Amino acid sequence: MNTEIAADLEVEEPVEAGVEPEPDLVSELPLGPALEAVLMIVDEPVAAMDLAQALRRPTEQIVSELTQLAEHYRTQGHGFELREVAGGWRFYSAVAYAGVVERFVVEGQQARLTQAALETLAVVAYRQPVSRARISGVRGVNVDSVIRTLTNRGLIEEAGTDSEHGAILYRTTPYFLERLGLTSVD
Repeated sequence: MNTEIAADLEVEEPVEAGVEPEPDLVSELPLGPALEAVLMIVDEPVAAMDLAQALRRPTEQIVSELTQLAEHYRTQGHGFELREVAGGWRFYSAVAYAGVVERFVVEGQQARLTQAALETLAVVAYRQPVSRARISGVRGVNVDSVIRTLTNRGLIEEAGTDSEHGAILYRTTPYFLERLGLTSVD
């Protein structure tokens, strides 16, 4: 090996017997505030297992702490809540303050779904995975543009193809569950 290259390489020194390695600072942080810090910056629910890996703690300990934090926020009357939805945890505005939040949000910033989109979304949610033709059959109208809108908004996604006809199948997304405050489509 070229001695110049070898000189540039950093070689980890072996740990001497009786010498303690540096402590893992992440796992030494107080768990509650560490969870709050991570959950404050997420834009979609985070699974307890992912939090456990990031914070280097057992998943059971994470779930226990999240449950305690959620109860604490609820009983203390905060303007936010910690909820488990769509297979993960995330902060939300407290329901009691929905009117304040609604007034704050600029009019028209939240695009509402049309009646046709809501009906199509209901068909997908109840019959998933379901083909476009089946949705059209249930609704009695062409749903091509509505399917495109729901897909673009991230509420539904392709779920493979029908083995018999080759048609694309659709299902709801985790974002759909999150927006409706559900943990599963069951």
